[in-house]
Amino acid sequence: MAEIINMPRLSDTMEEGTVAKWLFKVGEKVSEGDILAEIETDKATMEFESFYDGTLLYIGVQEGETVSVDVLLAIIGDENEDISKFIEESPSSDDNISMTSKEEINLTNGSEISLDEISTLNPDTKNTSINIPKGVEVITMPRLSDTMTEGTVAVWNKKEGDTVEEGDILAEIETDKATMEFESFYSGILLSIGIKEGDSALVDDVLAIIGPKGTDVSGIMERFKGKGSAVASEEIIKTIAPVAAAVETIKESIPKPLVTSQKNNSDGGRVFISPLARKLAEEKGINIRQIQGSGENGRIIKRDIENHQPLRAGIETYIPVGVESFEEVNNSQMRKIIAKRLGESKFMAPHYYLTVELNMDHAIAARKAINENPEQKISFNDMIVKACAMALRKHPKVNSQWTDTATLLANHIHIGVAVAVDDGLLVPVLKFADQMSFKQIGNSVKDLAGRARNKKIKPEEMEGSTFTVSNLGMFGIKEFTSIINQPNSAILSVGAIIEKPVVKNGQVVVGNTMTITLACDHRTVDGATGASFLQTLGMFIESPLTMFV
Repeated sequence: MAEIINMPRLSDTMEEGTVAKWLFKVGEKVSEGDILAEIETDKATMEFESFYDGTLLYIGVQEGETVSVDVLLAIIGDENEDISKFIEESPSSDDNISMTSKEEINLTNGSEISLDEISTLNPDTKNTSINIPKGVEVITMPRLSDTMTEGTVAVWNKKEGDTVEEGDILAEIETDKATMEFESFYSGILLSIGIKEGDSALVDDVLAIIGPKGTDVSGIMERFKGKGSAVASEEIIKTIAPVAAAVETIKESIPKPLVTSQKNNSDGGRVFISPLARKLAEEKGINIRQIQGSGENGRIIKRDIENHQPLRAGIETYIPVGVESFEEVNNSQMRKIIAKRLGESKFMAPHYYLTVELNMDHAIAARKAINENPEQKISFNDMIVKACAMALRKHPKVNSQWTDTATLLANHIHIGVAVAVDDGLLVPVLKFADQMSFKQIGNSVKDLAGRARNKKIKPEEMEGSTFTVSNLGMFGIKEFTSIINQPNSAILSVGAIIEKPVVKNGQVVVGNTMTITLACDHRTVDGATGASFLQTLGMFIESPLTMFV
């Protein structure tokens, strides 16, 4: 019997997906567990597994095509089975275009269908509330991540009056997660820029207007400027309502996901360069056209700027003693989110700190013995994470969350591991860490941390922590305190292992110590509770063999 497969919701914020690649063709046999396709969501490109056995009878979404969640993706069934009725009855992209949300019709991807164009699809659509001249395209601030509510224009690559071709990089837009190149899907003259370099605006606010040379678009800019998605959505949705019958034409007007191929142009064309490299070049006064990029397809990256040797020494910039100056660096969206969340945690949760110094001699010896096995390599951080998981099992009040009505004691132990990335901090989560071996913890941390730094980590892999570990020991930091990662009740700060004189059996000898600090939320974890947890944790770390019992 035929099985209907719809576009899955692969994250809690996913509204639509793009088929990046089909791994099977119509007519091929599919088994349960086979990777059917790679689907690009709002957060990552993910493998989509088949839950059925049979023949792939129908593909409803082609590679590169974007559709809403629950739209017919594919049909699997018996060979030569009649599936025509399923195709007719199944919801399509057309059915998912609601009249209540601009986002549901993909108009937040940085492009709008002009009202003049829509009105030509249905002769009865006469009374549009906005008069947009023929050929004019209104481009809005795109929603480039699920948490993005506003964007910052880092760089404009075109200025008002310039000719823009379809495929040109209009601007570089900074979100809360990355700085991304934004490509024009239209050709024409850049008539107006709505958001200046360095300025931030809400998603769906007018970014730019492109159209025929000499067209007066001042009224359009005044109508929408600074009003975000609310007004634009209302006006455009009003106009779209009468043209449901022409939705296929509308879908063709919505641009497909951007895939750019970057090459280094040293002949006076556009120079492909990362936003960070561009910023460093401007700070150092380096002409980027004199640099050969070492990144993918000749793209100029950070190390190219740092390693650049000018042909001859230029005029040195000298700041006399006593002259004060500042360099203004705009806050990235990620930094804004970090500031907001940590500020809320620090001022909402009453923090207190408990610090102990541990004897690491036995831990060093145990790690050395374990690592003599070539198939078993662990780090001190792996040992600390394992010790935390076991200590939390004995002290459930530390593994808790505060709510206005009750304290939630988590029966599961999910440990977040803080990872530094270029723009800030991410916290991948080890699920059920108390059930993991040293080797499993080590492999998982390496995998999650690597993908976090490369922005390949899945959203669900950074959710659900009940306790967090932050380790700066590898940077030589002896001791520090951390801000609690809400809604956790505690976070452990781990310092470096220091070789120093210690007293043992009345004698001063060389020893190895490590300082750890537990930050607790006093609403859920009392001082004695936190101290007892640290005692247990210290016992596991100082005597690692106890973790094998």
